[in-house]
Amino acid sequence: VLAVPVLFKQALENTEMEEGKSVSLRCELTKADATVVWKKGEAPLQASAKYEMKQKGTVAELVIHNAEPEDA
Repeated sequence: VLAVPVLFKQALENTEMEEGKSVSLRCELTKADATVVWKKGEAPLQASAKYEMKQKGTVAELVIHNAEPEDA
């Protein structure tokens, strides 16, 4: 059985943020409920009060609360 790779149907777009506010980053995948790992540089992000990860079907979303310039 050949596994079909998961691809981006809609990639992340650059998003401007306002310091101290929340910002949402979304991407759409070709396969529902695929495993998504969000990273900052090479470091995987963990769910916390600052980082909220959501996934519904083919859409994966990262919400960054209390955004700071370092989150760029």
